[in-house]
Amino acid sequence: MAVLRFDRGTLLLEGFASLPPAPFEFDPRVEAYRAPAISYPEVIRVLRDRIRENRAPAYGKLELEFTPPHALYPHQQAALTAWKRAGGRGLVVLPTGAGKSLVGLSAIAWASRSALVVVPTLDLMHQWYAHLRAAFPGANVGLIGGGYHEVTELAVATYDSAAIHAEKLGNRYGTLVFDEVHHLPTDFYRAIALFSLAPYRLGLTATLERADLRHEELPGLVGPLVYRRHAAELQGDVLAEYRIERIYTDLSLAERQAYHRALEERNRFLDEHGLGLGTLQGWQRFVMMSARSEAGRRAMRAHREAGRIAAATPGKLRALEVILARHAGEKILIFTADNDTAYAVSRAYLVPCLTHQTRVKERQG
Repeated sequence: MAVLRFDRGTLLLEGFASLPPAPFEFDPRVEAYRAPAISYPEVIRVLRDRIRENRAPAYGKLELEFTPPHALYPHQQAALTAWKRAGGRGLVVLPTGAGKSLVGLSAIAWASRSALVVVPTLDLMHQWYAHLRAAFPGANVGLIGGGYHEVTELAVATYDSAAIHAEKLGNRYGTLVFDEVHHLPTDFYRAIALFSLAPYRLGLTATLERADLRHEELPGLVGPLVYRRHAAELQGDVLAEYRIERIYTDLSLAERQAYHRALEERNRFLDEHGLGLGTLQGWQRFVMMSARSEAGRRAMRAHREAGRIAAATPGKLRALEVILARHAGEKILIFTADNDTAYAVSRAYLVPCLTHQTRVKERQG
């Protein structure tokens, strides 16, 4: 009788007497049949009674004591129910502040399998570490990334570390939770999903769509879109009431002249080479061609200069000063498009500045 094994991100079927089902293909190097690890839930249903031993999964069933911080809100319960109805595979899209983490924790508790949470930043890794320790007080929670490599029954990993070790981690976890799942569909990160056996997969995000359209790969890597709610649908209930108010500022005469000169320089190069920036492909061609000549490099510098003028005009700081004065004494959070602007605001108005360089303890303090 045949044996099914996990081998460096793939399934290896040894000693199978007949032709196995797709997607197995014969590998003459080892004289056995090989298939992607991600296909495990489908192939094991077909092979379960036709193999002598299943050595592929190294994950186990967890008996977890689950102590959630509070009962699920209706939209969280609906998201969890939709995910469970889809067989424990799928994408949940909720706005920031709507409690995606609790949906993830509840999914881990329901699946009752060794679980890995994958996050894009070290800060989120530490946040999820705290969430897991509080929600599952009896579990040994590990960290994979930021100098740690603790492959425990319940762990949090950065996308970078999970991708680097995907060939070894692929059979260790039966549940995968991808926080900020829109980061997953890249040539490097998608290996985390492809090399994993995990039958249970949950993707969480507030911003599913990507400009390069690679979010269309997510159903194949994680599962279908099972639940989605927009901020306006939760406003006044789960989320605070809010109002969007656009404030437009004008460039000074000197700034307008410099801005138009920069655009003219860039557009001249675009016209000469038949390029347009209205699509991702157009932008990629501009980047590629700008590196091939001095004129191209000048065009790229001009493009960046135009963006800098528009983003950092003093008029925006003056408008911000009016807003700060109008809301003096209130809690205010200011977002910027780049670090330079963030530091400029911080210096001008003596407010703390948080960037990727801010240490975890300083953020939490």
